[in-house]
Amino acid sequence: MAEPLIPKHGGYRRLITYRLGMLIYDATVAFCARYIDRRDRTHDQMVQAARSGVANIVEGSEAAATSKKTELKLTNVAKASQEELLFDYQAFLRQRNLPEWPADSPEALAVRQARPADLAQLRNLMAVLVSDKPDKSDKSDRKAEVAANVMICLINQVTFLLGRQLARLEQEFVEEGGFTERLYRVRSARRSEKVD
Repeated sequence: MAEPLIPKHGGYRRLITYRLGMLIYDATVAFCARYIDRRDRTHDQMVQAARSGVANIVEGSEAAATSKKTELKLTNVAKASQEELLFDYQAFLRQRNLPEWPADSPEALAVRQARPADLAQLRNLMAVLVSDKPDKSDKSDRKAEVAANVMICLINQVTFLLGRQLARLEQEFVEEGGFTERLYRVRSARRSEKVD
């Protein structure tokens, strides 16, 4: 069977990075509405970084039809946007003298094990984490600490997965080439069919 000129592409909705990116985007919008003043430039920057972190996955997946190079580039932009967002959540904690959870803390491990799929599940997880450690400090500080740290955990997960996705895309590009190589193979096959 002849190789198609336009390969299968899209399918981003099946990607874990897309689904997790959407959750991070939705949760960041909610986080910023609650904790970041709308007039503060950081509000828009965080929402835009979260949006970019998922929108570039979509665009890269669709662009794969004719450009593996663009897919690679946009997937990397998605990862870079998530890293930018990570920086903002870490700054939020630092500027409020709230602790950032170590990766091996019980709370961070609970986030990784919970794997929330939507905003409702994420809110339930945060409520449990807030109530798990009642202390004498301000409850609003504990909520802010939990919210920012949960987001940091999710962003670390998605950047790890995006790194793996980039490695897979790179390997596919090395083995199969891009659209130009595909175009050459399809044209060569068509010419040899005409000769036979």
